Amino acid sequence: MTRPSLPPPAAKSPRGGRPSAVFAPLYRQIRQLLLDSLRRGEWMPGTVIPSETELATRFQVSQGTVRKAIDELASENLLVRRQGKGTFVATHHEPRAQFRFLRLSPDRGQALAASSRFLECRRVRASADLATRLGLRAGDPLIHVRRVLLFGEAPAVLDDIWLPAGPFRGLSADLLAQYKGPLYGLFETEFGVRMIRAEEQLKAVAATADEATELQVPIGSPLLRVDRVSYSYGDHAIEFRRGHCVTVDFHYWNVLL
Repeated sequence: MTRPSLPPPAAKSPRGGRPSAVFAPLYRQIRQLLLDSLRRGEWMPGTVIPSETELATRFQVSQGTVRKAIDELASENLLVRRQGKGTFVATHHEPRAQFRFLRLSPDRGQALAASSRFLECRRVRASADLATRLGLRAGDPLIHVRRVLLFGEAPAVLDDIWLPAGPFRGLSADLLAQYKGPLYGLFETEFGVRMIRAEEQLKAVAATADEATELQVPIGSPLLRVDRVSYSYGDHAIEFRRGHCVTVDFHYWNVLL
């Protein structure tokens, strides 16, 4: 592949104002090319990518430029550096990655082992609200998954998950029941879908009768509702999840940078 061409000069504003800036630093251009390779599946999750020297030759740039691009992708949890081994595509199967999207933590002591009990997996049609969240049209086919996430033996989260049917063709209750790893790991391994980032909204709510039954709490108990839209490569919305969390003995944690 030849060296990425520099962007054209800044274009004039359509209203005749000052020109709009379109220049991107070279390392950001290399970052985008690496991201394109990840999106195309040139390097699969868990596999090593070419060395900085090889990538510098491929893109005809300096090794320092490649290193800066890789550093940025590593800071975004898309790549993982391993001393003496190279740089790998991040995977949801890594122990440190399994809790990246799970922010519920015990008030005291270490986190307990998490397990899932799947209650439902069925095809539905997208409501107007779900279609908006996932960038679809109302009536498009979705897969609805309902599960209870347990810490130890205690139900902690009731998840309702909606996925566009196309990328998840073949997802079934039997497949979910047989799989024992993290759910995002299943999506990655079986369907080639990797969750890159998520946006969340949090709200305090009272448990309905249905939620109280599944979470084994009294009706009206305080719950934390977490609405999440998860995105794959290319900022493509690929999942909407609504989780109702029991916060007795647990809290929601996050790190702001």
